[in-house]
Amino acid sequence: MKLQVYTTIFGIKFIIDMEVIKGDIEGLLIFKPKVFSDERGYFFESYSNKVFNSNDIGDINFVQDNQAYSKPGVIRGLHFQNPPCGQGKLVRVVKGRVLDVAVDIRSGSPTYGKYQMVELSASNGLQFWIPEGFAHGYVSIEESIFQYKCTNFYAPGYDVTIKFDDPDIGIDWGVTNPIVSEKDVMGLSFKDFISKF
Repeated sequence: MKLQVYTTIFGIKFIIDMEVIKGDIEGLLIFKPKVFSDERGYFFESYSNKVFNSNDIGDINFVQDNQAYSKPGVIRGLHFQNPPCGQGKLVRVVKGRVLDVAVDIRSGSPTYGKYQMVELSASNGLQFWIPEGFAHGYVSIEESIFQYKCTNFYAPGYDVTIKFDDPDIGIDWGVTNPIVSEKDVMGLSFKDFISKF
């Protein structure tokens, strides 16, 4: 779906073109911004509240931006926060390339335990919307800088990790000998996890 939204900058009316792609799992969205390039470089609008909130996903208010640098082979995840501190995330890559993963952890969902993987890179400019009720992780294929906007503040007491290599989820991260934090190695197994979503 191609979305056209009008915005006014310095009194001039512009059309913002952004392609919005529905994910394989209900609730997930991929945003592909229009990039304007010439011999000087490029320009694109990396976030527009008008565009984002015109997709029947509710009135989203982002309260925190995060950035992470990762070496090649680093896996981060699978992370989420339990209610009432759940987080929706709009994620993108500003340097390098990652494979980004969202796992459906909404109890009663027909796709519970299923995941979608999307390649995000500085060159493709894609952004992945992951609402509450999904565990999130990614693997850095190249040296990468990863940015994401959150709908809720970090709340350590509600932070949960599911094992990145859980066999019941079965994510093929595509790397051997991944670099993983102790927290992520010690994550919950999916069969022992009880969803609060």
